[in-house]
Parts: sequence; C-alpha cells; structure tokens
Amino acid sequence: MKLFGFEITRTKAGPSGGFSSVDSNRGWWSVFSEPFGGAWQSVVVRDSPESVLAFSAVFSCVSRIAKDIAKLDLRVVFEDESTGICTPITYNSPFAAVLRRPNHYQNRIAFVMAWVINLLLHGNAYALKERDGRGMVRALYLLDPQRVTPLVTRDGEVYYKIAADHLAGLVDSVTVPASEVIHDRGATLWHPLVGVSPIYACAMTATQGNKIQANSAAFFQNMSRPSGMLTAPGDIPDEVAARLKREFEENFGGKNIGRIAVGGHGLEYKPMMISAVDAELVKQLEWTVADVARCFSVPLYKLGGPVPSGVSIESLNQAYYDECLQSPIESMELSLTEGLEMPTGYEAEFDLDGLRRMDLTAQSKAEGELVKGGIKSPDEARRRFNLPPVPGGRYPYLQQQNYSLEALAKRDAQVDPFKTNAPATPAPAEPPEAANDDEAEAMMASIADLFVKGLEAQHAAA
Repeated sequence: MKLFGFEITRTKAGPSGGFSSVDSNRGWWSVFSEPFGGAWQSVVVRDSPESVLAFSAVFSCVSRIAKDIAKLDLRVVFEDESTGICTPITYNSPFAAVLRRPNHYQNRIAFVMAWVINLLLHGNAYALKERDGRGMVRALYLLDPQRVTPLVTRDGEVYYKIAADHLAGLVDSVTVPASEVIHDRGATLWHPLVGVSPIYACAMTATQGNKIQANSAAFFQNMSRPSGMLTAPGDIPDEVAARLKREFEENFGGKNIGRIAVGGHGLEYKPMMISAVDAELVKQLEWTVADVARCFSVPLYKLGGPVPSGVSIESLNQAYYDECLQSPIESMELSLTEGLEMPTGYEAEFDLDGLRRMDLTAQSKAEGELVKGGIKSPDEARRRFNLPPVPGGRYPYLQQQNYSLEALAKRDAQVDPFKTNAPATPAPAEPPEAANDDEAEAMMASIADLFVKGLEAQHAAA
C-alpha cells in the first residue's frame, strides 16, 4: 500500500514473521493485553479515564500548561556555527509554513495545545506526516494516542499501527515506519517507546477529590444535616420497621426535609454525629489539589493558592518555566526539528518572550541597562516596545572614556604606567616684548611705500 506517495510494506521479522507490540510491563516482545492504549495507566479510573479530568485540579494543570506553551510563537531559527547566535527565518521556508499552519483544520495554537494535552493525559503525542512530491513534510496530523500502537521488529526497527482517522486522511488501519510519525513521549518508566502520564501518579488523589466533592454536595443537599435513625422503646417487627423507614424517607427526606413528622408508639429520631476528622473536608480537598499540582510540577499559586511574599513576578515566572514548562517545550522543539528533517543549523524554537513578560517599568529599566552596557543597540531595545528604528541606533555604543582591556594591558606593561616619576614639564618661554608704537608705524609705512613702488613699476612696464 502507499501512504502519501510512499510505499508501506510489512517486514518479515518478529514472531510469526510479523510485528510485535511493545509491552510496558513485561518486556519487549509480549503483546498488549489492554482494552485500549494507556489503560494500564488509568488505575482506579480504568473504565472512565475522563472522570479524572473532571477534578478541577487536574483540568487546571493540563489546561494551564497547554495554554501557556501554545501562546508562545513557534518559529524556525538558524544557528550560526561561528557565533552561536540564532536568527529567526523570515523568508517563506517550507518548515516555517508547516509550523504556522500544521494542517487544514488546526492553526498553530490549536495544534500545540492538542499536542501538549495528549502528552499530559496519555503520556504520548503522535503526529502523522504528510509529504509533497519532493518528499518534504507539508502537513502534520495529531493522532488519538489510544488508537496508535508502537511495533518493534526482531531487527529493532520501529513501526506504528494507526487506526482509521478521517481527519488524517486514513480510511483504514495502516502500519507505517517510524520515519512517518513524530512521537513525543513523557517519562518512559517501563519502555522507551511508551510514555507515562502524570495522571498515573495522581489518579487516586483525583478520584479522592471527586469523591469528597460528591459527598459534600450530597451533604449540603440534605440541608447540611447528617443521617439519623428512628428508635423505639421496645422491639418492633421487621415489616413494621421497614414500613416506617420507607414512609419516613418518602415524607421527610430529600425535598421534604423540614416537614413536621408525627410519630407514635414511642418512636424517636436521633441524628447521627459526624466526627471532627470527617468534617475537615476543606483541608482534605486542599491536600488533593496540592498532590495533583505536585505530580504536574505546577506551583500552587498558579492554581489559586497563596502567592509567595517577597518574590518578584519575574522570579516566579522563571521558576514556573524551569520546573514545569521547560521539559515539554524543549522536548517538542527537538521532536519537530528532527521530525521535519531540518538541515544542520536549522531548528524549531518557541519564543519565550511571550512567557517572560515584565511590567513596563521593569522592562524599561532592563532594556536601558542593556543599552548602557553595550549589550544591545538602541534599535533592538526600541523593538521590544514596538517602536521603529532611528538614525544611528543600529549599533551598540559605549562612552568615550571607556578603554578596551587590550589598551589597558598595554598601559600597565609600561615601566611607569601612571608617569609617577616623569620629569617636570618646562615652563613655556615668555613671548618677546612688543616693539613700541613709533617703530611699528615706521615699519608699516616702509612696507606700504615698497608695495606702491612695485605697482608703479609693473604699470610702466605694461
């Protein structure tokens, strides 16, 4: 068969001359026994994985990380080997075109968000390549991680079995080589081709949080009152007890709470007490939120917790990037660089300026210091404020009295660099005294007389 112009064939390797599904728990050559991909990660939510996402802390962590990464500009840069400086590619590069518009139904932001969400929820993100006639990648289609199965041959070659996906143009299940799929994965705890989601570690906590909220909702639906029991002074038949219980629940339970009950035969209602431990639902719920945030490496203040005092916003954002965002960002950058088969020196890169934004005062001070230190030119600093270049602002400048280290070294190499033993400079000679006025007038008259005679001689000769 052919996929996007390339012949896809089975190799005669592995058990029974075919492929072998990788196993996350028992080895390389066994077969998955899961009902769906990643089911072994679901733990307590095996039948309904989406119930974990219903816990607000899980939803907040996943959506915040995905949105914060998706808001960054994704571009192609070229790194100069001699200087190590990365320059964004501004011309119409085929690699940049794919990053700007990965496919016909997703723009850059939607594509990045879906990529990160797949990585966080399932531990794996798969993107199928579509090539043009030159073999260049012209589109990327994100696949459902639960419908993709990694395969390994006896020779160690990697393939991917993909179920039908109409958005990706697959009407039937296909098996493609690893060269046609970009696979980004999380922590590979048991197998290098199977990433593990953070939900693996916090699924039980998220379920506990959901149970706490469900029980709390039921408690408040009962007018914030615990259950109770009917007691009688003597023994009563079972059928009478069942009837009284049914009538009491129908007439005075649910929406009928608060109605007046009239009991006979010495019946008495006694509410059941709640222990102090059971009543501390808020503290238990706060612990579940903190545990989920810990698994996703998201600081609590990003989920509505208290903001650390005495720390600047810039420092908090830097810590958030270092501890939470840097790993998935760099992993996606490398996956796209290798997956798009960019030439040496070219790579996909997120513009982190969208994450490390400062307030206007702090940004003005920082840019001003960079210009004063000769690190940036005035035009580069002005660009940060969306201001046009100005004449003479193209190059960095330093003050005239600054000297290079080489010039200072030459000065210090002299015997007496600071001229402490230099001879005193002789005083300037006094100017000669001016002649008296009579002598000056006589001299000027003589010069004038000679000038007139010269003119008369020239006129006579003519």
